[in-house]
Amino acid sequence: MTRRRAPLLLGMTATAALMTGGSTLVSAGTAIAEQAKAPPAAEPAPTTRMGAMVADDMAKRDAAARARARAIDLQEQAAKAAAMRLQSALKSGAQTSDPATAGAPPASPPPGAASAPPQPDQFDTLARIYQAMKPAKAAPVFEQLDLEVQYLVAKKMRERSAALLMAAMSPQGAARLSMRMAGRPAPRPTRPTSP
Repeated sequence: MTRRRAPLLLGMTATAALMTGGSTLVSAGTAIAEQAKAPPAAEPAPTTRMGAMVADDMAKRDAAARARARAIDLQEQAAKAAAMRLQSALKSGAQTSDPATAGAPPASPPPGAASAPPQPDQFDTLARIYQAMKPAKAAPVFEQLDLEVQYLVAKKMRERSAALLMAAMSPQGAARLSMRMAGRPAPRPTRPTSP
């Protein structure tokens, strides 16, 4: 650690004290000694263009980290709330069901029989899921669904999301869904003719 020299004014004061007498010499000498012992005052770092850029970058990074932490907290809260709603729905469903069948597993439909369509709120959930997926990844899965389910889910989706999803689908799948959405019978698949 380097020692700082006494400022010029303080040195001049000490010199003047020597000339005038010894009484002020003690006070000037004490002042010089105290200044030498005291830690130097924190001087602000000179602001340079690079320093300002680094400070701005750090501030942006801190803000982004706070935003990520907030988003994670919100996701955790949403997951907890959904779990609580699911538990309460399961409890209320178990209470309203027939006591004789409360412990029995749900009966499965016989093979070949049409299964009951999902509840309307399930279509909302499916629509949100397919909207969140990338269209290129969602389209092959979406095409495997029953045409009626495709129609009901697409009807619940935002227009832009449905358009992106249909654009990623095969032309035949998009045509079938378009015809169903238009209220027309779906076109029959054409078979390629053998030479």
